Amino acid sequence: MSGFLGAAYDWVKAAHLIFVIFWMAGLFMLPRYLVYHQEALAAGNAAEAASWIEREGKIRKIILTPAMIVVWVLGLALALNLGLADGAPGLGWLHLKLLLVFLLTGYHGWTVGYAKKLAAGKPTLTGKQLRMLNEIPALAVTLIVVLVIVKPF
Repeated sequence: MSGFLGAAYDWVKAAHLIFVIFWMAGLFMLPRYLVYHQEALAAGNAAEAASWIEREGKIRKIILTPAMIVVWVLGLALALNLGLADGAPGLGWLHLKLLLVFLLTGYHGWTVGYAKKLAAGKPTLTGKQLRMLNEIPALAVTLIVVLVIVKPF
């Protein structure tokens, strides 16, 4: 199945990168929204908490989840084009990248789940813990970019 994208490869790669940017923007924004939402709950400000619920829902439905789906579809097409399914040599970097993207997808799911907990008024983390967890996407994207550009193995 290697090389099946032909001349479309660069266009698919460009679209993949564009949607990665959208997804990452959402992954940077939603956790910050969760911090503000949790702070509104702690302050007893129900109106502000309700507005964060609405914002969180919009970012998930309009940006975050659609972008993640497109990233996965285009990314898998690119990986198959490179020979991932054919056992092509020299793709160790791609295997690690896929693992990191899988973990980032899990983080995405966790943020969505935590937003639902907050909407139900049941926070389980502190603001400090949430702020620290906000750094996960930055670390993941840093490693992913290095893997894709440098291809260290």
